[in-house]
Amino acid sequence: MQDFDPSKIKLITFDCYGTLIDWETGLQNSLASLAGVTKQSLPDLVQQYVQTEAAIEQQAYQSYAAIQRQTIQALAERYRLPVSPESADLLSQDIGNWSPFADTIDALKRLKSRFMLGILSNIDIDLFARTNRRLGIEFDLIITAEDVRSYKPSHEHFLRALEQSRLGKGEILHVAQSLFHDAAPAAALGFNFVWINRYNQSKPDDVPMIKELPDLKSLAGLLQCPPNPTSSASGTSGESRS
Repeated sequence: MQDFDPSKIKLITFDCYGTLIDWETGLQNSLASLAGVTKQSLPDLVQQYVQTEAAIEQQAYQSYAAIQRQTIQALAERYRLPVSPESADLLSQDIGNWSPFADTIDALKRLKSRFMLGILSNIDIDLFARTNRRLGIEFDLIITAEDVRSYKPSHEHFLRALEQSRLGKGEILHVAQSLFHDAAPAAALGFNFVWINRYNQSKPDDVPMIKELPDLKSLAGLLQCPPNPTSSASGTSGESRS
């Protein structure tokens, strides 16, 4: 565990999809609606989607909507699914409707009472804007893949956060569920990092982190944020990508 002084933190940045938003459940529901997908084939389809999308993100930059489309088309070819051009855009149409985890909104409001909040996400600007309408939070910093024209685990999101916030690494805490997309670059750059282990995964030995927590409610408690006067969190629970 890293040495950590919460009193030095001024900005908390979050991965969005998988940390704030129940990305896994949203993805499963969207893929399940494609023609030809069965209950039996869905788990393998989800796994192949995650792997294919990550591989495409490491290529030359293109919008996240385009990556989602390309990934769906690749899966349709592999699984011989009758996917129309309109259906290939299903995920970018659906993603703004995916639900926050049950603890997300209340925890963000608590954290907002003490800290600036930011988003570092592998997403397009317009797609996150739709998601943020569900979150209802005024973030102080929003950095998307479209802004930096790259995808985590590349370092550009984190470097842009330093540039725009004009803060030092010791004044920023990054919070995420994904070890691949977030923990690795945060550790490489020396950022404070808290792992939100929503799926009870085994803790890696080679990733320095301040703390492993099960949810964002625990984070708000760790940082001694006061309860909201009217606590009305809503959402579901789920896995990560960016």
